[in-house]
Amino acid sequence: MTTKRHTAVAVIGTGLALLLTACSGGSQAGGGGGGGDGDVTMSFWHNSTTGPGQAYWEETVAAFEEANPGVTIEIQSIQNEDMDGRLQTALNSGDAPDIFMARGGGKLADVVEAGQAQDLTELVDPEVEEAIGPSISAFSIDGSVYGMPTSVLPGGIFYSQELFADAGIESTPTTMDELVEAVDAVRETGVAPIALGAMDAWPAAHWYYFFALRLCSEETVNAAAESRTFDDECWVAAAEELAAFAAEEPFNEGFLTTSAQQGASSSAGLLANHQASMELMGAWNPGVIAGLTPDEQPLADLGWFPFPAVEGGAGDPAAMMGGVDGYSCFVEAPPECAEFLNFFMQQEHQEAYAEAFVTIPANVDAQSAVTDPALQDILASYNEAPYVSVWLDTMYGQNVGNALNQAIVDLLAGNTDPAGVVQAVNDAAARG
Repeated sequence: MTTKRHTAVAVIGTGLALLLTACSGGSQAGGGGGGGDGDVTMSFWHNSTTGPGQAYWEETVAAFEEANPGVTIEIQSIQNEDMDGRLQTALNSGDAPDIFMARGGGKLADVVEAGQAQDLTELVDPEVEEAIGPSISAFSIDGSVYGMPTSVLPGGIFYSQELFADAGIESTPTTMDELVEAVDAVRETGVAPIALGAMDAWPAAHWYYFFALRLCSEETVNAAAESRTFDDECWVAAAEELAAFAAEEPFNEGFLTTSAQQGASSSAGLLANHQASMELMGAWNPGVIAGLTPDEQPLADLGWFPFPAVEGGAGDPAAMMGGVDGYSCFVEAPPECAEFLNFFMQQEHQEAYAEAFVTIPANVDAQSAVTDPALQDILASYNEAPYVSVWLDTMYGQNVGNALNQAIVDLLAGNTDPAGVVQAVNDAAARG
């Protein structure tokens, strides 16, 4: 068990090229475009409920169906915050979608261990595998492939260049002291310094993840993925640093009841409408923000900078953290599922994906389609990163990850202390 989890979540090597991160599944037997003798219907769950992202999947599915007569894919789009819970319920019931969203790491390792994901090792197109490169490791467990990455999603702080200029901030913060100074300067202008959608838990936990990345060594982060214990003092220190930062009151009023990505009042919406100057988030954020601006266009003054260095930390100050979105096949899915994964990973479809989602595609050949300035800055930082870790809730699996995320919300709400955060995580790990 620990071997599988460790293999799936190991910190990935240098640079972007080395980056990693209900509907019935009752497919009709037979082979559509896969060379079989009958029609095939597959179910497909994704998390793009509106706009260009939803349109992309509709167009891509239509193109695949046209190229594969006899194959039908039934699409169901599910709100991102609902996806993990609904999918887990469907997987446990045995009535899961044939094609489902996966985030790699420990979460996928748990699905594989439960016998719910299909081994795709011999089904990945060699040309696609070459174009993806080592990033496919986020979906690899004990040397076998159980999914296909669509985008790489490094995290950092997105900000409004206009609001920074209004506050007299001439350069982006590189240390926590400088970030606190920026918070104070923005507050003086009457704008919320940092948007946070803590109602969804994981955005609040991202702050802890990054403090841990700066304070814990690479070896400590990896060791915890295997041992499932969090005894190093850096874990408590990370919570202490977060508590101290939160005491500066950097977040928007009512952040504990603010959602992350749903509507103009969400944390992404606050940044999109210049009601907050910063947000810590992954590389999907430009696309989300674009859908929440008044004209539903990319935010013209959106910038990005890496999470600042933390004094005295054992982690490399240039290390990065992020995830990878992708898709897996249910264990009972027909061969056409793997064919669809290979199809949308081709360069032309990955370029369209990058444009629709305003994000970084996993296919390296398609990364020329990345034109958003903030995303280009992320790419540059990744090319220089000494190592990249996946999100901690992905790395440590759903049970531990959920406990960690909730513990951070409790910390910010004043319902626990730093030692209580680590205790909650250790208790969840002990329960399995």
